[in-house]
Amino acid sequence: MPAQTGTWAPPAEQRTSVRPDGVADVDEAVEFLELFHAENPGAGPAAKRIAWVRAEIELTGSYRHTTAELAHGARVAWRNSARCIGRLYWRSMRVRDMRAVHHPVEVAKQCEQHLRLATNGGRIRPLITIFAPDAPGRPGPRIWNEQLIRYAGYPAATEGGRPLGDPRYAAFTAAVTKLGWRPPARRGGFDVLPLVVSGPDGRPRLFTLPPDVVAEVKLTHPEYPWFAELGLRWHAVPTISSMRLRVGGVDYPAAPFNGWYLGTEIGARNLADHDRYDLLPVLAARLGLDTSRETTLWRDRALVELNIAVLHSFAEAGVTISDHHTESARFLKHLEREESAGRRCPADWSWIVPPMSGGQTPVFHRYYDTDHLRPEFVADDDATRAALHGIPPTLPVGVEHGPPLWSYLRGTRSPIS
Repeated sequence: MPAQTGTWAPPAEQRTSVRPDGVADVDEAVEFLELFHAENPGAGPAAKRIAWVRAEIELTGSYRHTTAELAHGARVAWRNSARCIGRLYWRSMRVRDMRAVHHPVEVAKQCEQHLRLATNGGRIRPLITIFAPDAPGRPGPRIWNEQLIRYAGYPAATEGGRPLGDPRYAAFTAAVTKLGWRPPARRGGFDVLPLVVSGPDGRPRLFTLPPDVVAEVKLTHPEYPWFAELGLRWHAVPTISSMRLRVGGVDYPAAPFNGWYLGTEIGARNLADHDRYDLLPVLAARLGLDTSRETTLWRDRALVELNIAVLHSFAEAGVTISDHHTESARFLKHLEREESAGRRCPADWSWIVPPMSGGQTPVFHRYYDTDHLRPEFVADDDATRAALHGIPPTLPVGVEHGPPLWSYLRGTRSPIS
């Protein structure tokens, strides 16, 4: 889920480390299973399942979640995402269990299918696709891209000129070009980057997303016909793909997930930030605003018109989107539900408050719990380097730190140690 607030579950502030050997954490497994059985009484008492999982970890170094455990873990990870304002819908997330998929070609195909299902003709579905986990001696696949759909960034053609496309991904664009990607002959501001996937061997493979899975919305304005002449557009589904899902001590490094966009993600951040598309000066000029001094609030006025255009365009295209006032009220409803259920609800104020008109939203005027809860989505420094710079992610290796019995059977520990 970029540096914006939104209805998808965005990067968690905690950066839980990956075990260097892919071995499951027993304590986290027990913690999760107790949570799962407490919240799913129909699953029966937890003790028997916990005993089984302990034995499985002792023998194999890891364990396999049941389908129900996996689905609940993914949804709770969204519920626990302190930087997400759209958690009211956490129970509605559909979970695709693709744990049998390791090979980059098949991962790419399932990512395409994820986008088709999530787009849903414009009625965006919250969805997660979970690929093979890290396990001792067998790393899971990695998706290098920050989101399944993002736009290339190119250096400025002249010194002092503006970059073309999205500057956030300029280094990633250069990296995938070195790996063999060929940008369009006529480069534009919205060239879709290739999907980069690596398997257990760590070797990156590049895949061009077919046009039918890249739903985009052309941006227009309800009052200014000239707005369409700017040639702006944005993709419909924000699918975070670089974050690790951690459930019960098991890491799923490839687990792309999405909700739908909050309008300010696009209009107040992606298209407006100075280090992104930086469109406010362009819009101010077209609107005839006085930019000679800050007291004219020309940035604020341009920002409002840009966000009006985003919300208007998505509505006209029949694509799900939400505004920051509505979503703020819904978040407080989510807080009330969680408190009624006796659960803590962590929230990062700096991310929950929208990037425009913050003081006019109800989420601005209160404090929040900042507990670190699991299961969780984790933004690793390692994955971030891959997503922004195209640096190969580190894979878990070695078996030196496995459980005693399992390590003994693998020949990496004496039976007495």
